Amino acid sequence: MLLTIGLVLIALWLIGFIIFPVMGWLIHILLLIAVIVILVRIIRGK
Repeated sequence: MLLTIGLVLIALWLIGFIIFPVMGWLIHILLLIAVIVILVRIIRGK
């Protein structure tokens, strides 16, 4: 579940980075959330 959320957020970040370069702060927030979700998944070991 968390991995899916992380992958979706990374995909949204990539789409936003290509389509909406002006909204850099939002894109970086999405990337940060995606990285945190993936790290939590790895730490839990599932």
